[in-house]
Amino acid sequence: MLILAIETSCDETAASVALGTGNKLKIISNVVSSQIKIHQKYGGVIPELAAREHVINIIPVIDEALKKAGLDRKTAPKKLSAIGVTIGPGLITSLMIGVETAKSLAYAWKLPLVAVNHIEGHIYSNFIDQEKTLFPAIILTVSGGHTQLVLLKNHLAYKTIGETRDDAAGEAFDKAAQLLGLGYPGGPLISLEAEKLATCHLPLVTIKLPRPMIEAKNYDFSFSGLKTALLYATQKDKNFKKRIPEYAFEFQEAVVDVLVTKTIRAAKEFKAKSVFLAGGVAANKRLREKLSAEVKKNDLDFSMPKMEYTTDNAAMIASATYFKFKAKKTVPWQKIKVDPNLEL
Repeated sequence: MLILAIETSCDETAASVALGTGNKLKIISNVVSSQIKIHQKYGGVIPELAAREHVINIIPVIDEALKKAGLDRKTAPKKLSAIGVTIGPGLITSLMIGVETAKSLAYAWKLPLVAVNHIEGHIYSNFIDQEKTLFPAIILTVSGGHTQLVLLKNHLAYKTIGETRDDAAGEAFDKAAQLLGLGYPGGPLISLEAEKLATCHLPLVTIKLPRPMIEAKNYDFSFSGLKTALLYATQKDKNFKKRIPEYAFEFQEAVVDVLVTKTIRAAKEFKAKSVFLAGGVAANKRLREKLSAEVKKNDLDFSMPKMEYTTDNAAMIASATYFKFKAKKTVPWQKIKVDPNLEL
């Protein structure tokens, strides 16, 4: 079956057409209009600007996704099986653009509508082009707004076992990058600076930052204290500007150590057969390497999405839509509502 999916939870306007067969999803088109350059000078996303750009881009993005899939507005109603859309969590004004567009298309084209949680989409990015799945699975979802450990007992059967108490991992990277004068978005810039240690003749890293809650007997996270520790360390170091790669390296190591340690501990406790990585921070090379290595040591199956499906996109929403549609989890368009604080 063919699925059209729409994603506008933050500052990316995205649409995707996907083909689902059995327990496998193939992406036919995946169009993303990014607003990074617009928000870069502000050091973060400005909701009003994001919503305005969504209004401008939403129809052209959908048209392009349909065109790349060999469809148009006339043929789409006959070929598509359902429309999926992100209803939350996210920026309310951004979400509204996508949801109202999806409702209009569902009404005009007489197609079923599927409401998708944004985190659910990140989780299901792991099912794109991949049929084999071992349940139960532990999913580490890390992005700019969310850091969660989720137990997936079977398809669509979620249980959140831990989440951030303050800053999400992606948000912590952004703030750390600002403290180091690197810019926005922070994750890729921190990673680039950290990688310089492997190519430059720098002294061994002597900076030590805390690993917050790494020994706590729960699966929650906290990164605000780590950010504060970085601030105090740089304020005391008169030469910190010459040691930015070291600070970036140690900050990244601290975040990754906490994420990996808690994920593996959760996998053992809940007797998971596999571990999934998802979310925008899943693009972090160090996290992918370290988590993959630890999962392998513990004889578990490991899954992580392709790089193009880590950041916000509609392909992941299409994947979640397909499995929810198969389970007959559709919602009348009149009852679809935006929820910026939607929980999994």
